[in-house]
Amino acid sequence: MKLIQLPTQAFEQRLKQELEENPALESGKAESESLDEDYGEVYDESSDNESIAADEINIDDYLSDDETPDYRTQISNYSADDDDKKVPYAAGISFNQYLINQLNTINLDDEERAIAEFLVGSVDESGYIRRPLSDIVDDLAFTQNIYVDEEKVKKVLKTVQELDPPGIGARSLDECLIIQLKRKPSSPSIDLAIAILEKSFDHFTKKHYDKLLQKHHISEEELKAAIGEIEKLNPKPGGAYSGNNRIVEHIVPDFSIRIVDGELELSLNGRNAPELHVSKEYTNMLEGYKNAKEKSKDQKDTVLFIKQKLDAAKWFIDAIKQRQQTLYMTMKAIMDYQKEYFLTGDERKLKPMILKDIADRINMDVSTVSRVANSKYVDTPYGTKLIKDYFSEAMKNEQGEDVSTKEIKKILETVIRDEDKKKPLTDDSLAKILKEKGYPIARRTVAKYREQMDIPVARLRKKI
Repeated sequence: MKLIQLPTQAFEQRLKQELEENPALESGKAESESLDEDYGEVYDESSDNESIAADEINIDDYLSDDETPDYRTQISNYSADDDDKKVPYAAGISFNQYLINQLNTINLDDEERAIAEFLVGSVDESGYIRRPLSDIVDDLAFTQNIYVDEEKVKKVLKTVQELDPPGIGARSLDECLIIQLKRKPSSPSIDLAIAILEKSFDHFTKKHYDKLLQKHHISEEELKAAIGEIEKLNPKPGGAYSGNNRIVEHIVPDFSIRIVDGELELSLNGRNAPELHVSKEYTNMLEGYKNAKEKSKDQKDTVLFIKQKLDAAKWFIDAIKQRQQTLYMTMKAIMDYQKEYFLTGDERKLKPMILKDIADRINMDVSTVSRVANSKYVDTPYGTKLIKDYFSEAMKNEQGEDVSTKEIKKILETVIRDEDKKKPLTDDSLAKILKEKGYPIARRTVAKYREQMDIPVARLRKKI
């Protein structure tokens, strides 16, 4: 179950770990050499309590008779194109180190540098310093033996805020945006944008455009130009450094769906189908033990160790085989269930589908389907998607038919996208429109769907 839950990259790491820890397990093609059947009788001292009974191990169980491991043939439908691709692991220096490296180019005395490094260490993943300067002053005294006042820290903070990316080290959203604007060449729209953020940030966030026009004595066109400059800014300057690293980890799709001659074709990423076999050296060691005339206690202990490693290798290969079969079977059931969508890409064709629908089809537990859906991605002609995104609950339309909540969300998204942004539609108005389209849902349900799609309320969607 743990192997099933792992996405492709994590699975490859787990595979690497097992290969390192178990010397009886090797990757790559095994030599085409079958074993004699009498390997099952390596242990012939069953009368000895310290020895291992002959029927406890059968080497034939651990090796296939040809170059292709037997579990690999169970699922032949995997994508060979992916076999040679390198794993796009996340890499790069940490975000913190990236900022520290920039400090090295700035002329600071020892005390200023210590304060600057402490401030950099206080920057969160979004790029902000959320702690009050008074707390930082106290921490500098207690942990660094640096006794300074807030003014000194504020002065060094200005230096930290000159680092890249622009906006780093801000203590609030308005300060973050202002820092970025002040890095740009001065122009009427830039200057106005700074004035709005410095003097009317509350009116700006609440989209009280009439008050902004009045307070700053400007035209709608001037306001529109200033807002346009603000909208180009990054409210989370540290956000590009996902997980505090400069390089974001790539997604490796676990499945691929293609349309071939009007039919859907599913393949499992080839990186989920490794070639594993038991070490030939280990079987040779067993053969040596079998042929030895006298068997010492050390040899018996060695054979017991070999047996444990062979058992672990056999278990791991079987677990991978089961993982492949479960992944493929689950995704195939999902693809067949949502066939109309995968053939067209039209999200309105997504049928209501819950975990139990798929679990019943493949006679597996709901938790197993959940493990596949929550952590796996599928590459489709319409983009790479998380599998759990294809699941949704059902609602009745006016005809009494079950429709997917995703279908309703898609229509809601389209209606909001096409609304008059000078007079955005309220949730009541959206509910009425959906009812006219044959989806009788309550206003509170519209609000819930809107929030799930990260669409703000009507007032905050207003534009001039």
